[in-house]
Amino acid sequence: MNRKSLRQWLDFENAPQPDIEKICRQATACRESHWGKDITYSRKVFLPLTNMCRDECLYCTFVKHPDSPLANIMSRQQVASTLQQGQQLKCKEALFSLGEKPEQRYSKSAEMLAALGHKSMNDYLREMCEYTLENTTLIPHINCGTLNEADIRQLKPVSASMGMMLESLSLKLMKKGGVHYRCPDKAPKLRLQTLELAGKHQVPFTTGLLIGIGETWADRIEALDTINRIHQQYGHIQEVIIQNFRAKADTAMANHPEPDLDDMMKTLAVARLMLDPSISLQAPPNLQQRHQHYLSAGINDWGGISPVTKDFINPECAWPNITELQKNCAQQGYQLRERLPVYPDYLQRPEFVYPNINSRLIACSGDDGLVNTRCA
Repeated sequence: MNRKSLRQWLDFENAPQPDIEKICRQATACRESHWGKDITYSRKVFLPLTNMCRDECLYCTFVKHPDSPLANIMSRQQVASTLQQGQQLKCKEALFSLGEKPEQRYSKSAEMLAALGHKSMNDYLREMCEYTLENTTLIPHINCGTLNEADIRQLKPVSASMGMMLESLSLKLMKKGGVHYRCPDKAPKLRLQTLELAGKHQVPFTTGLLIGIGETWADRIEALDTINRIHQQYGHIQEVIIQNFRAKADTAMANHPEPDLDDMMKTLAVARLMLDPSISLQAPPNLQQRHQHYLSAGINDWGGISPVTKDFINPECAWPNITELQKNCAQQGYQLRERLPVYPDYLQRPEFVYPNINSRLIACSGDDGLVNTRCA
């Protein structure tokens, strides 16, 4: 991204409505030139392996303190049961999502892990991913936050892909009063290190921005530019999510304003035009029932949708009905297609996925790399 084009996007902060509509048309053309008329989603089962975390994000309702009666680590039996339900309903993706390193802060978390025979959440996560591959047809996608090199080496052999939201590069959010105060794992340096290490180890990776949490427009542009530069170096970022903040009761941000539709549309369109066209652009379908607006801003993917489990991160927002989502796409001339946890381009690049996992992916994919009719 040259400095002139960066300046252009920075100046777009207060763009009038006609300019927003113009870049949405440009973003749509960019999307169609690379992705055609297919809009994708992943049929998944959501496994919140633990809802404990050493971070204290001010917007989060997912995390429970170890002293809470709601704090838990999923048992092996709970994981197995959830996976079985997902397999019966033809899910392909097993999304393992968990709070970051609670055992490093809380003795109770460490004791709960010890009762399972492990010293770290990542050790238990690897065991559950191994179980998934050995006992089901599902394919693990891991979302466990910041990772060091040892973590990636440990988890890549048992997963098809990994993810971590960059959220923001704003250091202001780490200061007292900011949403990421007392959140060591939200330090931009650590999150960028994870993105780069995933690239170095050739992991198909998902990242993205959480908008409306106190960042500036310039912060968003910087984050998108940084994601794109890292991808240009390693070629591993398969999708970027633009997620709008939702205020939740019983949090410090319960009365914080949410991004409006124009803000979301503008951010999506700019992301589509700034990012490499090969990077999939996603907006969560259950956070706003604005499917047609988001389609017109250049997205090509709705992310994971579960017929089994709720969205444990945003439990107040139900997953959309896939048939209704299909109709909404069709009304704008698009075809809703099911994809796998790994995007088609990476299925032909063996260095990105271990052979035993890649063979499972290919068995479920058609010539275009999306889910074939036999597995649908």
